[in-house]
Order: sequence, then C-alpha cells, then structure tokens
Amino acid sequence: MAPARRWITAAVVVATVATQRGTPARAQTMGQPIRLTSWAVSMANVATGANAVIDIRVDKWSTDEERQKLIATFLEKGQDGLLSALQKVPVKGRISIPARQGPDPTQTRLGWNLRFAMQSPGEDGGMRILIATDRYMSFQEVRNRPRTYDYPFTFVDIRLNKDGEGEGKMAVATQLQFDKKKNTIVFENYSTEPVRLQQVKVVKAG
Repeated sequence: MAPARRWITAAVVVATVATQRGTPARAQTMGQPIRLTSWAVSMANVATGANAVIDIRVDKWSTDEERQKLIATFLEKGQDGLLSALQKVPVKGRISIPARQGPDPTQTRLGWNLRFAMQSPGEDGGMRILIATDRYMSFQEVRNRPRTYDYPFTFVDIRLNKDGEGEGKMAVATQLQFDKKKNTIVFENYSTEPVRLQQVKVVKAG
C-alpha cells in the first residue's frame, strides 16, 4: 500500500517552528515528569495488531536549545542529518507496550527511548504534549532495508484536558521532507493513517 502524505500542522515536534527561526517558541519545555497510559488503536497497514495499552513516560523535557539545533540540522542536512542528531540527544523518557504477547521483534514490550518531548498549554487549562524519537528497527530491517527503512521517525501528539485525560495520535513510521516552494515541512506517514490514542490518562505526575 502506498504511503500517505500529510502536511504537517503542528503535530511534528521539530517541524512546528522550522520555518520560524528567530521566533520565540511558546511551548513550555521545562516541567515535571509525567507518565501516561493510553489505549492504542491501529487503523492502518503499519503496526497491525497494535491495539493495546501503551505506557508513555517523560522523565524530563527538551530544551529550546535542543529544539533549535534539531531544526537547524534538518534544514541544513535533511532527514539523515536529523536522525543522527536526534539519536545523540539525551534520552527524555520511554514508551512501551508492557502487555504485548507473543514474538516481539520490534521490542515493544521492553519499549524504546523517547528523544524529544515538549509540552505547551492546551485549551481550558489542559496540556498538549508532542514527542519525537527515532523508530526502533530490528537487525533484519537494518540489514535488508525494506521500504520501511526510509521512515525512521515516530511522532506522538497528545492533548489533555485540565483533569489529565484526553486523546492523541501516534505516527509510527514517518519521514520528513522540505517543500522549498511552500517553505513547509512535509510529513509522510508510511501507514494509511496514524495510530489513534484513546482514553489517555495521567497516571503519575511529578
């Protein structure tokens, strides 16, 4: 199935301000650690069977300096440069599917590191959380380099209300491109649509 192309709005963390260099970010990059649980529902051709409770833990938040460096790297060196830079930033947390049963080639039970996390005020006293990380790839995927190899990022966009509940989306395998004509970053998702995150709840904060 062909990849689905979507224009980034503000869902992609490093892309939200990529064309606004010099403009102060309104996101609150410093805050308390937070832990979330959510029911993840896969509606597409990637992560089929991923319907399960996922655990997202943010131990610390990305700084404005990290954000600016990632933006500059992408604009100067493209996706490969961004991937390399993202893999070198300090780990911010972890995401996992602890109840996953059976074979686990993509390491979802143990989980994988989160490399970038930002929060910003949401509507009516809520919060928006944006996460980006390099996607875990098995040895077989790295060796054989199927089409999915060109989609190395995972992005998460969560919106919580003032009670710490909400919903979100997770693009499991994505790539980034820059459209010079429109001065916009293009977000291409390998699957037909992102994984839906339902019943998101804060289970531990601080």
